Amino acid sequence: MPAFTASAPGKIILFGEHAVVYGKPAIAVPVTQVSARAILRPDPRGVPGSMHIQAPAVGLDTYLADLPDEHPLAAAVNGVLSTLGVSRPLACSLRITSTIPVASGLGSGAAVSVAIIRALSAFLGRPLSNEQVSELAFEVEKLHHGTPSGIDNSVITYARPVYFMRDQPIEVLRVSQPFTIVIGDTGISSPTAIAVGDVRRLWQKDPTHYEALFDAAGKIARQARQTIEAGHPNDLGALMDSNHALLQQMGVSSPELDHLVTVARQASALGAKLSGAGRGGNMIALVQPANAAYVAEALSNAGAVRTIATQIEGR
Repeated sequence: MPAFTASAPGKIILFGEHAVVYGKPAIAVPVTQVSARAILRPDPRGVPGSMHIQAPAVGLDTYLADLPDEHPLAAAVNGVLSTLGVSRPLACSLRITSTIPVASGLGSGAAVSVAIIRALSAFLGRPLSNEQVSELAFEVEKLHHGTPSGIDNSVITYARPVYFMRDQPIEVLRVSQPFTIVIGDTGISSPTAIAVGDVRRLWQKDPTHYEALFDAAGKIARQARQTIEAGHPNDLGALMDSNHALLQQMGVSSPELDHLVTVARQASALGAKLSGAGRGGNMIALVQPANAAYVAEALSNAGAVRTIATQIEGR
C-alpha cells in the first residue's frame, strides 16, 4: 500500500479580522509560499488500529492513543475516523511538517488539520469533499481558538480567495486583476484565542462602541470586494489603511505592528495593515509588483523576522 500525502497552504486575512467573529464579512486569501504537509504510511508491523504520529517541528513523537482527545492532532484524526465510521484502521504512521510559522496569523493550525484530514481520508480509501474537510477542520479550530469565525479552515480548504460571513455559504472571490501583497512577520507569537477573547470582553463592556467598529470594518470588507471584482486593486490601499485604524481602536495592534505598517507605507506601499489576530504576528502591505522587493527589504531592516511576497489571483 503506498503512502498518501496531502498539503495545505497558509492564509492571510485582507479585511475584516475580529469583526468576522460578530457576523461581519471578511476577505481572506491563500498563501502558497508556505504550507503544511501530512504523510500517511502503512505500518505492516504495527498493531491494527495504532497510529504513530511525528511532528518534528513541535517535538512530537508519540502514538494517537497516548494523546488526549482534545489535542488538535488527535481531534483531526478522530474526526475523520468518526465521519467515515472506522474504528480500527490499518496500522500506520503519520508525519507532519510545516513551513508556516505558528501563532503568526498565517493559519498554521487550520493548514495542519486540512492536510491531516485529506491524507487520512485518502489513506482510508474514502476522500472527503471540500465541505466535509472544512467542517472537520472547523471543529479542530475550536480547540485552537475558542470561538473561531471559520474563515481559516474555509480559505485553506478551498485554496482560493474567499469572501466569508459566518454561518453563510462560502463565496469564492472573483479576482479580476491580480495584485501583490508583501507580508511582514513581527516574530511575536500571538495566539488567536487570547486576542479574540480580549476583544469579546471589551465588546461586552462597551457593546455600542465595538459594534460601531465592527460595522465599519464590515463596510470596508464589502467595499474591498467590489474593488477587487471590478479590477481596481490599487484602490485597496486606502481601505487597508482605514481597516488598520479600526483594528488599533479595537486594541489588537501593537507598537511592532504599527512600526512595520508605517515603514511599509513610507517605502512606497499603497496601503498596509495588521493581518489576523494582532498583538504580534503579521502585517500586510499592498505594493506595486516592481516595488515588492524594496518594501520587503525595508520591512526586514525595520525588524521583520521574515517577509513573503505573494500575488493574489483568482486561480
